[in-house]
Parts: sequence; C-alpha cells; structure tokens
Amino acid sequence: MERTQTYDPIPELVVGVRNLAALSVCRNYADAVYFSIDRFSLRARAQDITLMNLDAFVEQVRACGLKSYLAINTVIYPDDLLDVGDVIETASSTGVDALIAWDPAVITRAVDAGLRVHISTQANVSNPECAEFYGSLGASRVVLSRELNLKQIRNIREQTNMELEVFVHGAMCHAISGRCYLSAFLLGRSGNCGDCTQPCRWQWTLQGENGEQMELGGKYLLSARDLCMIENIPEILEAGVDALKVEGRLRNAGYTAAVSRCYREALDSCSQGLYTPERAREWKERMELQFNRGFSTGFYFGVPGPDGLGYESDMNASPVKREAVGEVRNYFPKHGSAAVRVLEQELALGDKIIIEGDSTYIEQEVGSLMRGGESILKAVKGQDVGLGVDGRVRKNDRVFKVVST
Repeated sequence: MERTQTYDPIPELVVGVRNLAALSVCRNYADAVYFSIDRFSLRARAQDITLMNLDAFVEQVRACGLKSYLAINTVIYPDDLLDVGDVIETASSTGVDALIAWDPAVITRAVDAGLRVHISTQANVSNPECAEFYGSLGASRVVLSRELNLKQIRNIREQTNMELEVFVHGAMCHAISGRCYLSAFLLGRSGNCGDCTQPCRWQWTLQGENGEQMELGGKYLLSARDLCMIENIPEILEAGVDALKVEGRLRNAGYTAAVSRCYREALDSCSQGLYTPERAREWKERMELQFNRGFSTGFYFGVPGPDGLGYESDMNASPVKREAVGEVRNYFPKHGSAAVRVLEQELALGDKIIIEGDSTYIEQEVGSLMRGGESILKAVKGQDVGLGVDGRVRKNDRVFKVVST
C-alpha cells in the first residue's frame, strides 16, 4: 500500500460509555473512556454506573489499560452541593483520572481533592484567554466548544499550552454548547439537568404570520445531523489538539464498538502513513450501519447550512435497525445455550441477533433453537425456547433482531 504523510504525536481517543458492556467492546480501541453516574450528568438516563459501584467500574477501566473520566456537568443548585461533595470525594478515592466539569463550585472542589479537571464543552470555551482562565483555576484540559471551526481551533492551539480536546463524532445539539431551554420550556424537563426530551427531534410545522402553514422540503426542521469527522482526521491532527472525543453515552454497545474501532484504525493509519480518502469512506460506510441521524462535519468548515440538518429522518438514518425479540431467562454454560422468552416477535434460524445487557454484548446468527427437547426452525411470540449462544449471557439480557430497513 502506498504510504502517505505520517502524523506524530497521535491524540488520545476518548470514548463515551454507559456500562460494562460498552467498556468491553471499546477496550481495544479507546485510550480513555468518559462516563457519568446516576446524578449530575447531562445523560440522566444513563443509570448503570452509580456512586455505589463507581469504585468497581473504575477498577474495570483500569484493568482494561484505559483512563477514566467522570462527567459532572449539569447545573448545580444550592441543595446539590452536599451531594456533589460526596461524589467528588468518592471519585478521588477510587482513582478517577479526571473530572469533566464546568461549574466553578465543582472545579474548585475537584482541584482541592487532588483531581485533574477537564473543562466540559458546556463551558463553551471559544478562545485562548478563556482556556487560560480555566487553567488558572487548576484545570489541565478544556473540551472546546463544538461551534468552533478548524481555523479558530488552530488559533487557540497557538496561544495556549492547555490540553485541547474536541468532539469528532456523535450527536449535535441545536443550541450552543448544549445550553438548550426548549425541553424545559415545553415539558418542564431541563436539558441542562440531563433530562432533555429532545424536542428538536420532533416533527415541526412552520407557520407564517398570517396563520397559514408553509410547505417545506422536510418535517424535522430542527434535527441536526450527527457529527462525523472520519474523512477529515488529518485536518484535525494538523490543528494540534490533544484528544478526540466520541459522543455516545446513551448509544448501544454495538455503536460504541463500531465507532471506536473506526476512529482507532483511522488514527493508527495516520500514524503509519496509511490514511487515504478511500479507507476513510470505508470507515464511514461501516459507521452508517449503526444508529445515526445522517452525518455532517458540523462547524469545522463553517456554519452548517441545510446539509447540517436531517429534515426527513426523525431519529435513525441507518439502513439497518434493531427490533426487540425477547429476554434471557437463564444461561447454561456447559451447553452454550440460553433460555429465552420470546416477547415481541418471532425468532428463526439464520436471524442476525444482538444479545445485550449491562455487562453483555454479543452479535451472532441464530444457529440452533430448541423447544421441548426438539430442534425447531422458528419460535413465535409467547414461547420459551433454548437458544445457542456464542458467549456468556445473563438473566434479563435483551435479545434484538437486526433487520434491513
């Protein structure tokens, strides 16, 4: 293969995870993982990691050879301060490698506890003096605003020695640095407290001053496409950033596996002088098979126009999707099989399936089905069946069928 330009050093790859399953599938690709616990997170639905099991989770991250970054990035109210103190104390005792924060109360308490602090993108850091300000508070890294272009990032790099981290993949918020009030206004559920209902993903109708509805070329007028910079990794590296961030703390483990692997391969290719546009397109095509809202380059090359919005798709633009089938009721390691209760739809030999839980992620085809001691070709809704599995599964793990749309 013809060699291209090599890049050195290669930035750290930071991947968002929600549980042990997501950690297990990105352990060979990420350099660090970021996550949240069951409070003070902009992903309030990510409840698998708690204050009680934080120590065990961080130990698992360490065993994978990765760094652990804990996000505390919601609005902090007076009544929250005591609980925040408990979280910071626990994070310090467990050996978390850094805290991701933007509230000065969290920053100063974390620094006093001896923790490294990475400034969240919620702080909307958009210039070098702002980065230096947070450095004066004791922070070591800033996650830059997602609304910056490459020229602005290079300018910041030239004027500060602070570590710089940028998002390269994942969901884009319609509001500046995620500071959105639409969900709170409409439903009383605050996005700035991690409880966003995502009204920007709803169907909207544009109405003129005369009350008449306007015909437009799409229905989802506020839904931003996902960020995807896999085809522009060299430009990102030339900007001199220290870390690349993959968003996705609420995505399934299959997404985490595919996206982290593609960006790892892209970074390694840049290091080895093997990165090419053709390979980048292949990585992008692989990631398009996972949940996505369509891809764009965000603000990196200027303020996005219509190509930055997914007018026609409500949520998932992938040509494949996961459909619920049932759940695991028991696991029999000696036989390599599981008892599965079929709840939503039939399951047949040859179906491509995913088995997923807090600590489980398996992709496989259905190779054997048993019922009443006999092999069967298909199980229908309401039946309990034996399913041959390719690895360890656990009670209450969910079974999904992978189908083309």
